[in-house]
Amino acid sequence: MQNQGNPVKKLHSEIMERSGQDFYKCIQCGKCTAGCPVVSAMDLLPREVLLYLQMGQVEKLMNSKTPWICASCFTCGARCIKDIDLARIMEAIRAKILRPRGANALSPGEIPKELLQKVPQQALVSSFRKYTR
Repeated sequence: MQNQGNPVKKLHSEIMERSGQDFYKCIQCGKCTAGCPVVSAMDLLPREVLLYLQMGQVEKLMNSKTPWICASCFTCGARCIKDIDLARIMEAIRAKILRPRGANALSPGEIPKELLQKVPQQALVSSFRKYTR
């Protein structure tokens, strides 16, 4: 894989592959942010998530609480003039945070205890259903 040497490009590829979305199409119109029902609780606006992905500012995303606050209500995707499904991108970011080594399975013992206290239960249950066999 050509992106193995550059961690930002590798992350971009992983998020695009997992989500099936091209965040480079975003033109920063702000319609996703304007329609988000939980934006007041976020530390990064929905449009900023796409902007930071485009700019390669990975650490801001990985340390943000925004992916965990996203309600996956799909309002952002319904309003997007470029047909970007931001909820799928948020899910891909959550998966990347929960599975930093890129494994295809998720074991409760692999999740750091400090992360267990921060992650919503819904995200954990969803991840176990998807990635535990």
